[in-house]
This record gives sequence, C-alpha cells and structure tokens, in this order.
Amino acid sequence: MRDINSDSDDAAIVTAVIAMAHSLNVLTIAEGVETDGQLAFLDSLQCGEYQGYYFAKPMPADEFQALLRRNQPEPPAV
Repeated sequence: MRDINSDSDDAAIVTAVIAMAHSLNVLTIAEGVETDGQLAFLDSLQCGEYQGYYFAKPMPADEFQALLRRNQPEPPAV
C-alpha cells in the first residue's frame, strides 16, 4: 500500500488484484492503509474493506472491544 500513490507499478498491481477479485466475486481487504490518499485510491477501485494505522494502531483486546462499543450505532427508538 505504501507507494500506490507514487509508484505506477504498485498502483497497477493493486488495481489488477482488485479487478480480479471483483471478477471472481471475492471480497477484497486492503491491509496497511495509512493515508487519506491510499484510502481514496482504494475507494475509487471499490475495494471491499480496509485496515491499517489510518483507522487505528494495534491495541489490546479490551481496548478494541471498548472501541467497537463506542462506535456501534444506537438502536432505533421504539
């Protein structure tokens, strides 16, 4: 991921892998996303999922559970 915005070969490889995954109906997960530019590039290719320091640094399981709880949508009011 590191050089997809500055190295045309890296960008071409990522583009080809995502296109191949789409043609096979396979979900793509980009690992190592660290910048807005990388995310925008992957989003433009309709990459399925993303992970990396852009979203969060590695953390202990209890901190991750707390993060998930904080980011869950509120249930609809009845």
